[in-house]
Formats: sequence, C-alpha cells, structure tokens
Amino acid sequence: MKILLVGEYSRLHNSLKEGLQELGHEVALNGLNDGFKNYPVDFKIKRKWNSGILKKLKLLFLKCTGFDITSYLTYRQVKNNLDKFSGFDVVQLINENSFLCVPKYEIKIINLLLKNNQKLFLLSCGNDYLSVTFNFKNPELKTEVTSYLEGKVLDKNFQNTLKFKQPDFKKLHDFIFKNCCGVIASDLDYYFPLLNHPRFSGLIPNPININKLIFTENPITDKIVIFLGINNQTYYKKGCDYFEKALTVIQSKYPDKVKVIISRSVPYATYINSYNECHILLDQIYAKDQGYNALEAMAKGKVVFTGAGDDFVQRYNLTEKVAIHAKDDIEYLVNELSFLIENPNEIIKIQKNARLFIEQEHNYVGISKKYISTWNTNKKFT
Repeated sequence: MKILLVGEYSRLHNSLKEGLQELGHEVALNGLNDGFKNYPVDFKIKRKWNSGILKKLKLLFLKCTGFDITSYLTYRQVKNNLDKFSGFDVVQLINENSFLCVPKYEIKIINLLLKNNQKLFLLSCGNDYLSVTFNFKNPELKTEVTSYLEGKVLDKNFQNTLKFKQPDFKKLHDFIFKNCCGVIASDLDYYFPLLNHPRFSGLIPNPININKLIFTENPITDKIVIFLGINNQTYYKKGCDYFEKALTVIQSKYPDKVKVIISRSVPYATYINSYNECHILLDQIYAKDQGYNALEAMAKGKVVFTGAGDDFVQRYNLTEKVAIHAKDDIEYLVNELSFLIENPNEIIKIQKNARLFIEQEHNYVGISKKYISTWNTNKKFT
C-alpha cells in the first residue's frame, strides 16, 4: 500500500511511518512540522511571510483586505509540488487544520488531495471542532480549556483553540467530515467527543517505536530526580503552574532527597534526551489519557504524572499502576510526589509497569496493523 501522512507535531506520524515501513508499505510524511520542535518530514511545506517585518505586513494586508498571504503561499506550494501529494492509496491528515491555513485555502488543499488520491482519513489528536465544542459544553470536566475558563489565558494566546469555534472552521470541519472515509481518535481525550458519530472509526492508541526508546534501569543511588518540560505556549493549558507550585513545596520539604530539572521550549531532539536521568516526569494536568511526550517517557521507564484516571484504567483493564493521574490540586500533587519520594521501591515498580504497558498497548508495528485494518475496512461515503 502507498500511504501519505500529512503533518507532524508530536512524532505520532513518524512512528506510524516507521511501523508501516516495517510491514512493507511505501510511506511519505509530507507537510508542515511543528515549529521549534522540528520533527522530520520528507517534504516540508514552509510557512512564508510568518515572521519579522513580513508578518507585520501580512497582518496589515489581512486586516485591510481579508486576504491571508501565508495561506495562499502554502496552497501554492502544495499545488506546485502536487507530485509529492498524489498517487496514494491512503492520505491521513494529522488534524482538521493540518496546513495551518485559513479555512478557505485549507479546503482548496484538501480538494487537491481528494482529487489525486484514493482515500482520505482524519486523525483527532489535537484541537478540532468536535473536541473544542465538547470541552466548552462540558466545563465541569477537567480539559485543556479549563485554564482558559479560569481566566489564566488571554484570548490572543488561546487562538489555536478558539479558532475552532468560528463559523469558517465549522465549515472546514463539515467539509472534511463529508469527504473523508473515517476519523480516528488517538486517545481518550478525543474518543469521547467523537463517540457515536457516524464518521468515527474508533480509537487507535499512539504508536511508539520501542526500538528507538530504550528502557534502562535507573536505580536511586542518591537523589530522586524530577523533570518538568515546559512549552511556554502551553504553560497553563498543560497545568504547568500547578506542577511548579508543587515542586516548590517538594524542594522545601525534601531538600536533600530530590533534584529538580526544568527545561523550556527546546527542540524535540534535545527534549527527548534532557530527561534521561530523571525518575519522575511531570507531563500534564488536564487529560484523560497520555499524550505523546508522556508515552515516550513511559517507554524509557519514567514515572509520569499525566492523564491516568478511571476512564484510562477501565479502557485498558489495568490492575497495576503504570502512571500517576495528575490533578489541578497542589496538595494532591505534593502528596503523590511525597509518597514516591518516601517509597522509592514504588518508583522502580511503576517504571517497569510503564515500559511493559507501552510494549503491550503502543508497539508501533502492532498499532500500524490496526491503522491498515481501519483504512482497508472504511470505504468512501456516498
């Protein structure tokens, strides 16, 4: 099978590509990658007029005319390199806004993909119309919009989420859902908004290349090392404010027992090795399931604070703890961290459980087989 994966912002598509290639399929990963994280793609679409003086001129022109030159130039790059986006049995979009264009040009690009390939599928693994709508309609749930609803994030810093509430993005959503063969959720945070939707093709867990992420014993011989990786753009969205406050208490409570490492907005290649020495990794507060960073850390044998509550435990029928469920409660976080610090054998136990869980539920080759089955089973809607 010949497969095109479009876009990358978590290494999901890279790991899926590696799994598919192991199975003998021909795979290309083309499109945008994710800013400073700099994940590899085979053919990269560059966002032009998107920095410095050109960005200021673009915004002025957009305000005066309504014309977005960055989106237009992105569309032109795809059209002028159509051979890189044509002739595939399956095309899978990383998101409803995979090319980060305004909806008018996103639809134009997707039309090109529809006309020049056999099947189109959509991943729900980031902000999109249904997940954002679901989260705002259920404010009692702890989701990535919680910090915004609490007034911690300004509108201008939350546009990557709020844009999906706009009518033109609803139009884009409707267009994709009308023309795609199915929509796949990557974890429970996107599963529930899609539940019972006729286009929903089910949940396929994130693929993790367990051969590239080596589990190594990390005995506690001196201090327990705690790591917090911060993306400044998602500081409140991930609940990093709670983690930092909890760490302040922990450092005061156990000055001779812990070492804290904090990194901020580093490229993926740097990030993935920056926490090698840690025993505990603080990932995110507002989640039902693990995102990609958490899963990779678990594969390397880290005790991860992330989404691991009742829905997650029931989904995978877990009897052993593989991660620590994180909450927006400083006292709770301090208590959980304190228990681990005072019971280091529990850290070693969870580290091994975490690796085994990744091997059993997220093996990139096994997950790739599930994608193939879904792509083959789902036909075009009429």
